[in-house]
Amino acid sequence: MNIKIHKTNFSDVVAFCDKELVGKVLEDKGIKIRLSKIFYDGKDVDEKTAIEILKNANTTNIFGEKSIKVALKAGIIDKNNIKKIQGVPYAISVSF
Repeated sequence: MNIKIHKTNFSDVVAFCDKELVGKVLEDKGIKIRLSKIFYDGKDVDEKTAIEILKNANTTNIFGEKSIKVALKAGIIDKNNIKKIQGVPYAISVSF
């Protein structure tokens, strides 16, 4: 899993994605999402490290089966908020 923290003036945005999805373009029903290397290609992390980072994040973009499972385990998303695009699960978590 890849994790990248983007610092902004207001908060940190965490991009969390299964490694094999980085650089892919997902399309479904007129929606197109580019999992760009600039945004998602960060540090390869283990589950424990990912959970620590996710629990402290204000905003998180999560893509992929493994990443979604870790986000559920961290308690930052609810299974009812998981969507799919081209069969790939994703979720966005926002907390302040």
